[in-house]
Amino acid sequence: MIAGVKGSAVSSALLILLPWNAWAADDMAGAVRELARKTIAFAGRGEPVTVSWRNVSTMSPGDSGQVQAAFEGALREAGSRVSEIAPILEARVTLSANASQFLLVEEARKGEERQVWIASWKRTAIAGTTISLQKKLLLEQDEQILDAATAGEWTLVLSPSRIVWRNGSGEHSVPLVSTRPWPRDLRGHLRINGGAFKAYLPGLTCTGALEPSPSIECRPSDEPWTLDMGSRGVLLANFAAGRNYFDGRVTTGNGGRKALAPFYAVATAEENGRAYFAVAMVDGRTQILDVALSPSGSIAGWGSDLAGTEARCGGGSQILTTRAGEAGEPDAVRAYGIVNRTAAPLSPALELPGPVTALWSLGGNAVLAVVRDAVSGKYQAYSITVDWGE
Repeated sequence: MIAGVKGSAVSSALLILLPWNAWAADDMAGAVRELARKTIAFAGRGEPVTVSWRNVSTMSPGDSGQVQAAFEGALREAGSRVSEIAPILEARVTLSANASQFLLVEEARKGEERQVWIASWKRTAIAGTTISLQKKLLLEQDEQILDAATAGEWTLVLSPSRIVWRNGSGEHSVPLVSTRPWPRDLRGHLRINGGAFKAYLPGLTCTGALEPSPSIECRPSDEPWTLDMGSRGVLLANFAAGRNYFDGRVTTGNGGRKALAPFYAVATAEENGRAYFAVAMVDGRTQILDVALSPSGSIAGWGSDLAGTEARCGGGSQILTTRAGEAGEPDAVRAYGIVNRTAAPLSPALELPGPVTALWSLGGNAVLAVVRDAVSGKYQAYSITVDWGE
């Protein structure tokens, strides 16, 4: 819902214009887009706008930060400039709530003119579900960990210089030699299929077997990386040579091809049997795509690392993602569901001892998070599992 009034009685406006059972937008994204449209119409397209925020709802600082980021992102997408320097319009936004809706009340000032708008969206909750995240340290080493995985009694570790596989009886390793210099922010991925495995790096693919005896062969290759998408099968994604992201060319499990914008990571989640893809774009947005990989929504405030789980609780599966923040700062991971084509937080944030450098699905209800410890500087691989209660 969006409503506009003139005057100073914002509390009265809330009571008069938005009774507890008033219609509301289905999701936060729809509400902030409409509020941004009103703001730009008042300020003038392209004019600088400054925004201050106050949260008087029960929403956590992290979640209210997502609302703020979504609104300011909607302003920019619609042609405005968010700036503290010589703004044409000053906007004060209050985040509030009642039993059924979240409310955004914006007081906008342009010279002597003043407008008040109220936007709202339905409160979403996954009833009866309590989710927590548990972490377990799997290994620690000085060299960067690109990925790690287990297959039966075997543990595999992918690093920039080598692949290691070990079990109770010993350790084997093979050095990695690339015909090209590694990119500055190197990424790599392991995929296990029964007793066989593949390791993907920029410009290099290694194929190996664990049984009956360990073996591996590496070759220069730009073949697409195979990314596991849970119930949606796999997604083949072309990695950009010399970069740390995928170039946007993808192929679905049924052979359908699509050209997306460049992205860092992709994961799937389900809502009441309907599947969605969440894609962390290189430009900082997280986009929601439907099963045909067409835009269906957007999410603000997520980091560039995300991975899906196959845990079934609350009517769907989850995506674990890092939070947006400054490079090098300690990180956190949180579980989200997709509700009405936007993100619904399902767990408290799980704090980690440093920045996350890789996040990959392990299958089932677990993901792998690689962290560079802020104190020791060592790389640590954690298994993060989703636990829930009914």
